[in-house]
Amino acid sequence: MSQQPPDRSTPSPPARPDASMSLLNNVMDHSLDDGYAEASARRQADGSAGLPRTLKSKLGLAAGLVVAALVVTLGAAEARVSAPVVAKEREELIDRINAETRAADTLESDVDKLRSDVSERQRKALEQHGGDQGELVALLSGATPVQGPGVKLVVDDAKNTDQGGGGPRESSSFSDTGRVRDRDMQRVVNGLWESGAEAIAINGQRLTALSAIRAAGDAILVDNRPLVPPYTVLAVGDGKNLAAAFRDSADGQYLNALKESFDIRTSLSDQAEVRLPAAPSLIVRTAEPKAAGSDAAKSGKGTS
Repeated sequence: MSQQPPDRSTPSPPARPDASMSLLNNVMDHSLDDGYAEASARRQADGSAGLPRTLKSKLGLAAGLVVAALVVTLGAAEARVSAPVVAKEREELIDRINAETRAADTLESDVDKLRSDVSERQRKALEQHGGDQGELVALLSGATPVQGPGVKLVVDDAKNTDQGGGGPRESSSFSDTGRVRDRDMQRVVNGLWESGAEAIAINGQRLTALSAIRAAGDAILVDNRPLVPPYTVLAVGDGKNLAAAFRDSADGQYLNALKESFDIRTSLSDQAEVRLPAAPSLIVRTAEPKAAGSDAAKSGKGTS
């Protein structure tokens, strides 16, 4: 019985796991472009590759290395020599800045003392020469501290100060956002005066008949002193009646419109007692008639 010869054919090798990535494999195996490879082979064949072999080329390379090392050494030495000089100049500059700062602080302290002395003399003059109404004149001019019943009004920026749109400000030059502006505080103060306030202070800054509320950028200035929110307005007067009159006034409704339109935060409450400081500086102005035959007397004008 014949037997079949065994199958001696070689089985095909298994497929490579990365057969599907033939393009990546080709890039990895032939990272150097063929043209560059041929150029490198030619240079190696004619002996031009690698370091220079002639004596002249070697001397030139050595000279270049020496010059480069010399430049680096000189640069490092110069930097090391100049470092103490720069440090000394820096220390001298810092000392000058500190000295000028101390001098400016001293001058500012002297100015504050002189301003306080002048204000005190003005207050005494108002009290002594005010006649029967000396106390009332001192109170209305802000020359003396005052305390009594009144109201407390707090005005603060909205949490989101980027809000905008049309609103009660009605001015294209005004930034309609949730930030309290100087014009808003002007209307608040005028509304309190109109509602019967006898004395007003904003963040401890006493207001007088000559006080100015202005803006410098985003800051609000009261008599050239910058204030930061929240703005606490204290007013002396008949607490409940003053609060009610302000709510019903046009300026109180304006403040309420700001709250509804721009989410400006406000709170108004009557207080049993509030304390207001004296104004930090006073400007005393007087008017006197001219002589009977002068042009000023004829026109009915005086001087200040």
